[in-house]
Amino acid sequence: MAAPRALLLRAPGTNCDAELAFAFESAGARPESLHINSLRERPNLLQDFQILALPGGFSYGDDVAAGKILANQLSTFFSDELRAFRDAEKLILGVCNGFQALLKSGLLVPPDEDGPLATLTNNTHGYQDRWIRMSVSGTGCPWLADMESLEAPVAHGEGNFRCRAEWIRLGLEQAGQVVLRYINDRGQTTSDFPANPNGSDGGVAGITDVTGRVLGLMPHPERNVLPTHHPHWTRRGLAGGGDGIRLFRNAVKYFG
Repeated sequence: MAAPRALLLRAPGTNCDAELAFAFESAGARPESLHINSLRERPNLLQDFQILALPGGFSYGDDVAAGKILANQLSTFFSDELRAFRDAEKLILGVCNGFQALLKSGLLVPPDEDGPLATLTNNTHGYQDRWIRMSVSGTGCPWLADMESLEAPVAHGEGNFRCRAEWIRLGLEQAGQVVLRYINDRGQTTSDFPANPNGSDGGVAGITDVTGRVLGLMPHPERNVLPTHHPHWTRRGLAGGGDGIRLFRNAVKYFG
C-alpha cells in the first residue's frame, strides 16, 4: 500500500509546519505543505490527500483571538470540503494554533443557536513553554490507538479549554470526545499549575469530533519524535523514539 499523503495547511504566521512534516515523514507518510490561498484557488486538491494537518504558530498574528481568522476562513471557504474529507473516513489533526482554528471553526464541536459551545482562551498563568504529561482515554480516536499516555511540550498563551456550561463539558466526556487530559506526577487529572499549564477545565488537553477522526490538541507531539527531543534524553538513552511518534505512526497505520 502506498504511503498516505498528508496535507499541511499553512497560513501567514504558521511556524511549525516543518516540524510537523518531519514527524509525518518519520512515521512513513508523504507530507506536503500548502498555503491556504493555494487551497482556496483549488479546493478540490483536498481529494488527493488522506490526512489534513493544521500546524501550530500564530496564524494571522492571532489577531482578534488565537486561530480565529484562520477558523473563519475554514468555515467560510472549506466547510463542505472539510466535512466531506472527514466523512470519507480520512483523518484531520490540529496542533496548538491548528487546534484553536479547528475548534473555532465548529468542526470539532458544532455551535448551537446560541453560539459556540466551547473555546480556547487565555491561560491562567500567561504564556507557557514547558513539558507536560497527558493521559489518553477513549478508544474511538485512530490517532491515539493503543496509547495510554503522551508526553510533549506546550508553547501557547491561549490554551485554556472552556465550555459555555459545565454540562457541555460533561457531555463531551460522556461522548468520548475528551481524549487527552493533563496529569500530575501521580498520573491524576489535574487543574493545578504547572502540570495543567493553562487552567483548562477538567484538565482538557485535546478533544475529537464525534467520529474520532478529527483530533485537536494544544501540546506539540511533533516536538517529541526523536529520543533527543526530550530534555532528559541523556538519562533515558537513545532506544526507541519519542512519545509523539506513536501518534503519527497510528495515522499511517490507519491507512495500512
